[in-house]
This record gives sequence, structure tokens and C-alpha cells, in this order.
Amino acid sequence: MAGYDLLVLGATGFTGKLITRYLYVRPQHKNREFTFAIAGRSLSKLTALAKSIDLDTSLVPSVLVDVTNAEDVERVVKSAKVVINTVGPYWTWGTPVVRACVRHGVHYVDLTGEPPWVRDIIYEFDYAATRTGAIIVPSCGMDSIPSDYSVYLSYKYLGSLDQIHGWEMLDSTTAYNLRGGVSGGTISTGLTLLENVPQEKVKESFKPYGLSPVKGPHIAPRRLVYTMPHIPRLVGAFFLMAPANRALVQRTWGLLEMASLQSSPSPSTSPSSTPSINGVTTGKVVRYGPNFTYDEFLQMPSKMTAFTLSVGMMAVAACLVALKPVRWLFKRLVTQPGEGPSEETMQNGYLRVTNVTTAVPASASPPTASAPTSTTNSNISSGEPTVVKSQFIGQGCPGYLLTSIMISESALSILLARDRLPALAQRGGVLTPVTAFGDVLVERLEKTGRFEFRSEVLDAEGGEDRKRR
Repeated sequence: MAGYDLLVLGATGFTGKLITRYLYVRPQHKNREFTFAIAGRSLSKLTALAKSIDLDTSLVPSVLVDVTNAEDVERVVKSAKVVINTVGPYWTWGTPVVRACVRHGVHYVDLTGEPPWVRDIIYEFDYAATRTGAIIVPSCGMDSIPSDYSVYLSYKYLGSLDQIHGWEMLDSTTAYNLRGGVSGGTISTGLTLLENVPQEKVKESFKPYGLSPVKGPHIAPRRLVYTMPHIPRLVGAFFLMAPANRALVQRTWGLLEMASLQSSPSPSTSPSSTPSINGVTTGKVVRYGPNFTYDEFLQMPSKMTAFTLSVGMMAVAACLVALKPVRWLFKRLVTQPGEGPSEETMQNGYLRVTNVTTAVPASASPPTASAPTSTTNSNISSGEPTVVKSQFIGQGCPGYLLTSIMISESALSILLARDRLPALAQRGGVLTPVTAFGDVLVERLEKTGRFEFRSEVLDAEGGEDRKRR
């Protein structure tokens, strides 16, 4: 039996400290609705962490663990219900933790932005996790919850416009506008991908649909300047996080496609029907549609700025990949692991993620005499495309303050609302945030007061309709 509900692995790292602080002050922790422990390899650092945030160590025990020792990892993991793993690079240290979780049916969330590693754990552990019921969810922070959920918000809003026929989403594009600092751990992870991961694995994982169980439609090649469909004033540059985020969103799409094929009846049935996946009741099937494509970019003030930044980032990336001396110099100039932005920088940061998705009705019915004549209803009845804009808004540094909240609430979604999670989570496996947490995480993030979610219909000229969530 678990000795505590949550285990924060790597609690003494920069993000681990933020997670520990966040969990400790949660009202649900104060009300004894959950327990947690902090884990690391240094007792002195764990003690210093406890003192720095005034932890009551009788309520939050410290656990010593050496992630290089598989037996040690297994001993610690099997004492928890959900593991929050912040120890990166995950390519180096993550696999033994996932293996122990899968073996003992312990749930798992992390902050990886490493598609090659995610691809490996999918192949090694996905089936085994469904056998033990372990919910394994990589990328529960800035990589890649905003991308995954910005698409899901558009899907949900489309569903509110027509609950009878359903929708087929076509192209979906996300723009990132953000301000915040970067920690040394993130930089270290990026360099690990360049130095320690076989390049063939990198190429395979970054191929279109490299993490998806099914292959999707052709996607547009990388560009130097991006323009948001239906909002031409919104332009941007290549986003360094885009390859990892896109791979995860494509996995969400693929998991939903596969689940829809395994379920009965078809996605076009009425919401009152109760299809199932491997015997698990799902309610109405979530499906983006077979022609769904996704891309994203970093929002910039002008096309010229976007072009300049794209060229600059690609040049730096090429140098880091090709030239070992450049990597050596880069390591010594940037923030070191364990370091991160100041408290002021984190509080003053922000995240503004805008998604625009085009969809068509899965099937159309003739308009009734009493039906409103809005643009949206007209499009539904005629089969014309409908364009939805959704926004994922966060107040605080995205990479650290908001990330610590996102992963904490992901873990609490499993722990405190397991019975409300989507059907894919009920059976376990290596999932994505949307397929694991569904609406539960949206609700929990909104309640923190740090996040806001908006959706609305755009008219044919890109203007905003009156319908808004």
C-alpha cells in the first residue's frame, strides 16, 4: 500500500522547489485531502529546501533516492500513488522511473520535451501500462499542455455549437506569445538531445506523426515566416518548442482516432449513446477527424522580425548540432542546471496562446423554421467551414511558475478525480495530457486563478462573432 499520495522526484531542482511550494500551500493539502513526499539524492539539499519554504516535515517527509540505482528507484516509487518526476534529462534518468511505475501500477507525470525518449517509452511500456492500469503522462508542463489543450478547447467549443452531428477538424494553428526566464535544466536537456541521443532516434521521433499510433495527412514544411489563418495581422517565427509540441498533439490525435475506430457506435451518433473502448464506457467519442493537421509558431510584431529571428535560431541550432566547440562554449555561457529566473521575473511573466481551428460538420441536417440564422448555424446546415479561435492564457513565467502549477494539477487530476478522467486514462497506458485528463485539468487550472480559457467563432473575414465561452 502507498505510504503517500504524491512523490515529487527531484524536489531540490529549480522546478521541483516550485512544485513543492505549490503543493504545500494548496488548500486540499492543508485539509489533508492528499499527502506528498519530496525525494532527492542529497539529504542536506532536501533539508535546506524544507527550511526555505517552512515545510512541516512531519507532514511532508523527505526520501533519499539515487536515480542511477534501479532497486532504489523501485523501492521509492512503489510507496506512492502518483510520481511527479522532474529529474532530467529524461533520456538519461527517466526510463527506470517509468519502468518502476508501470510494474507497480503507479501513475506518472513529468516535464519532458524529449520526443526520442517519449517514443522509446511508448514502445517499451504502453502495452504493459494498460495491463497494470498505470497512467503514464509525459510533457505535463510548458511542453506541451498549452499546445495540446489549445486544440482541445477549440474542439470542445465546436461541440457546443452543434451537439448532434459532430465536427471534423481540418487545419489547426497555434501562436505563442510569452515572457519568462529559462532555467539551466532546460538548456541541459536540449544539449543532451544533441550529444547523447542517437541521431537516427531523433529523426524518427521528429518525423510527422512520429509518436502517433496512426499516420495522418501531409503537413506543411517548416517556414521562416508564419501567418495565422483568418487573422492575417498575427504573424510569427519558427518556435524551438514546436517540433516537440507538434509531435505530442499528433499523438493525441492518433490516440483519439484509434479509440474512435475501436468504439461503437460511430462518432456521428447522438450524445446520449454510450460507446465503449475495451469495455470501458466512454460517453460521446472524442475525435478530431481524419484530416486534422497541426502547426504552431512564436508570435512576433512583424514579418521582418519573424524572418530575422527564424534565420537566427536556425543558424544557432545548426552550429550547435555541427560544432562541438560551439556546444562547449554555449554550456559555459548559459544558466547552469539548478538555476533559474528570479521570483520577480516569474511573477511578471505571462503566456498568451492563441489557436485557430477550421472545421466542417461531420454531417449536416436541414435548418428548421425555428433555428437561429447566425453565421455558425448557417455554416452547420450548409456544410461550410466554421473557424474557431481559442486562447490559453496564463499569468506568470510559463516555463517555471506556470509549469509547476500545470504538472501539480495534472498529478492531482489523477489522484483526486480518477473516476472523471477520459476512458483512455481509465485503462492506462502512455498517454498525452488531453487524453489522460480531459476536462478535469481545465477545471482545476481555472480554479487556481492563474489561468483563463476563451473560445469564440471567427467570421469569414476573421472578425469575431458574438458567441464566446
